[in-house]
Amino acid sequence: MHMKPETLYADFFGLSERPFTLLPDPAFLFWSKAHRNAYTILDYGILSRAPITVVTGEIGSGKTTLVHHLLKSTEEAITIGLISNAQGGRGELLQWVLNALSLEVPEGASYVQKFQKLQDFLIAEYAAERRVVLIFDEAQNLSMEGLEELRMLTNINANKDELIQLILVGQPELRDMIRSPKMKQLAQRVSANFHIPAMDEETVTEYIQHRLRTVGGQGDEFSIGACKMVHEQTGGVPRLVNQLCDIAMVYTWSKDERKVTEDILQSVLDDGLFFTASFASEESDKT
Repeated sequence: MHMKPETLYADFFGLSERPFTLLPDPAFLFWSKAHRNAYTILDYGILSRAPITVVTGEIGSGKTTLVHHLLKSTEEAITIGLISNAQGGRGELLQWVLNALSLEVPEGASYVQKFQKLQDFLIAEYAAERRVVLIFDEAQNLSMEGLEELRMLTNINANKDELIQLILVGQPELRDMIRSPKMKQLAQRVSANFHIPAMDEETVTEYIQHRLRTVGGQGDEFSIGACKMVHEQTGGVPRLVNQLCDIAMVYTWSKDERKVTEDILQSVLDDGLFFTASFASEESDKT
């Protein structure tokens, strides 16, 4: 069978594309109660001019997809810079910020010159009645020094108005970093925060059905028992749910069957193709 990777079993099930790919895609955003709450916090952080907003969640919990949805939905009067996986010491983070806002500085520019460039831009945006929001995705990769540098950026203001707002999105360890005694001043500037928990059994079932229907399916391509088993094996982490469901649909297709059952999922597990199962159970135990 020679099929494109992006279709694979999709045609067999009458789907427009594979419903369980691993790439973040706003088109597949499933609005669980937790995701609605997380998005509300993100939106509230922007509207309330919160200096720093923090959203955390496990790997694959849908944080980046939420960020992409936010980018599409933000009003035009807000300038947004997205920084993904920023790392480095003093000065390097500032360069990431300048790049995200498409601000150019001469090669070899000093830290002071870079900071002045940013400050001038923020003041100009403020004068034009625009607000600037910086989103740091995978913010747990920032060092303590980097987080402190971000706090310093929030000190740039005009009268009593904030000229820049920060949204930090990352894995649970980001919360631990911010709660560190060394980060007390940063923590005091966090006005809104939310943690996305793993999905429970009912939400996993709704999630699977939602993704199937998004690509033209009926939503019942997985039996209820299979959905329950997916939750047990993944701990409710969306990325792991996608991985297991994708493999299960390949197996179902190869057996020329139309419904993913517990027996098919067991075959996937017995053949060792879902090697993150043990990791998932460990993550489930933590929640």
